[in-house]
Amino acid sequence: MIETDIELLKGIANQLRIHSIEATTAAGSGHPTSCCSAADVVAALFFGHMKYDAKNPHYYNNDRFILSKGHAAPLLYAAWAENGFIPAAELVKLRQFGNDLEGHPTPRLAFADVATGSLGQGLGVGVGMALAARQDKLDYNTYVLLGDGEIAEGAVWEAASLASFYKLSNLIAIVDANRLGQSQATMFGHDISVYADRFEAFGWRVETLDDGHDMEEILEVLSGVGLDEKPLVIIAKTYKGAGVSFLQDKDGWHGKPLSKEEAAQAVAELAPSAKSGLTVTIPAPTVLPAPNLTAPAIYPAISYKLGDAIATREAYGTALVRVGSADLRVVAMDGDTKNSTYAEKFYKQFPDRFTECFIAEQNLVAVGVGFGTRGHSPFVSTFAAFFSRAADQIRVAGISSANLKLVGSHVGISIGEDGPSQMALEDIALFRAIQGSSVLYPSDAVSTEKLIEEMAKTKGIQFLRTSRPKTPVIYGNDEKFPIGGAKVLRQNAGDKVTVVGAGVTLHEALKAADLLKAEGIGITVIDAYSIKPLGKTEILAAAKKTGNQVITVEDHYPEGGLGDAVAGELSGEGVKVHKLAVNGLPRSGHAAELMASFAIDAAAIVKLVKSL
Repeated sequence: MIETDIELLKGIANQLRIHSIEATTAAGSGHPTSCCSAADVVAALFFGHMKYDAKNPHYYNNDRFILSKGHAAPLLYAAWAENGFIPAAELVKLRQFGNDLEGHPTPRLAFADVATGSLGQGLGVGVGMALAARQDKLDYNTYVLLGDGEIAEGAVWEAASLASFYKLSNLIAIVDANRLGQSQATMFGHDISVYADRFEAFGWRVETLDDGHDMEEILEVLSGVGLDEKPLVIIAKTYKGAGVSFLQDKDGWHGKPLSKEEAAQAVAELAPSAKSGLTVTIPAPTVLPAPNLTAPAIYPAISYKLGDAIATREAYGTALVRVGSADLRVVAMDGDTKNSTYAEKFYKQFPDRFTECFIAEQNLVAVGVGFGTRGHSPFVSTFAAFFSRAADQIRVAGISSANLKLVGSHVGISIGEDGPSQMALEDIALFRAIQGSSVLYPSDAVSTEKLIEEMAKTKGIQFLRTSRPKTPVIYGNDEKFPIGGAKVLRQNAGDKVTVVGAGVTLHEALKAADLLKAEGIGITVIDAYSIKPLGKTEILAAAKKTGNQVITVEDHYPEGGLGDAVAGELSGEGVKVHKLAVNGLPRSGHAAELMASFAIDAAAIVKLVKSL
């Protein structure tokens, strides 16, 4: 605990309020009243409690702070101005185009580990950070400031459950219970006992602040951080617009800036007691050995035999162990599907680097994002269909420029008898739409292994599709698979059409090539193992040799999948793209029956080639 004068902290809180009001008034938009309610808690944390290097927000053992209620961004920016990291004069540039002080925090700012503002996600990321601290043998704490409105989000309770299960005493949630939501009062208003009972039922240690603006009481509660093996939640009864008489606890002010006249009136009330935080000496974090998070120069070699039948989902598990043995940055987590995704291979080999997140996919992804912020290379796996539950977490991970590797198994109708609820048929479209993402779809064990290497050493969001059926090894062990490439597997002069497949459909394309060859018809076959970025150069060059006729065949719905990716890249080049995809609602059945019924097998390819 920092020995800081209580009156000084009260004054700093008012200075944070002034900055927030002036910044939002200058911007003409923002959430000043949401900043005011949490100002005392933030002042206590940044200037009376947390240990961090204000000049180096990325220092590996700094206490971490996540503003889950991201609309209070001006308050966070004000804190980093009062500790000297941001020039205070910059604050009035809030929300201006080209300025990094955006409406909600993003990692363009050195002190924002993740983007926030899509409510309910901060606690899950905090769980990942807290788990990373434990794994890396560091003693930093992770603090997550939530609004009471976002407590209605189910993702919050997924995170709360896992934090309790893993006894994350280094995770502290603070609920700013200011009673007022965006359009009306929150569900439970100022009855903070409801929140207390719920967190307690989830296994948290609960502290309540009947006056969330009482600095002495806030500091006293914070002094109990880490006293037992439970995560701690502090539920603070606060008032929206606190400190300003005509704003405090008044409805109709959410997301509404003050006019210049109103701002002047508010500042006049706050200024007499406002004080700068620049005089506070913030203690440095503990000096502990830095975790070894350096990428290896090379990964161990692989050894497969051509023709061996191996499911790509199984090859993923093997690859994860191999790559993880050389790369200590690699960690893995799964949603209770590890015996099907084969992530259990990594779990058995490196149990201390594996996190079971159970059947809670939103939190599964958020935990992965949290690990990624701490320098790890997190591989997150489940059935690909279930990633759709976490679409918003994945979307915001894109805004965060997160380092996140997502591996989805059981894709398409080729999974067979399990039926449509288990069949990922929308996943390529989802992940192609994520900013900065790569979408990868290997067809055999070798390409799976090599793409896992590429994912491990490449920062950013990558999604890799793995299949349930066993497929033959078609590549040599020395083959390279750069992200953004494609492989030409069959090509001869006089080929009539180019067929582009990926995963299981690539093998159907190869079968079709053999059938057509027997009838004197040649086709070029391309493996589009990288769907985003697409191997445009290879596909376009082949198309030009086959009369600009291309067939795509995919185990995915036609919307947003491989066919759309190829058409989007090549239609401007005069190439005609014919799409074979899963049209209609599938049902249970054998994989071969389903692929034939939905016309994505070798026979369907042969038929379309002949028709062209």
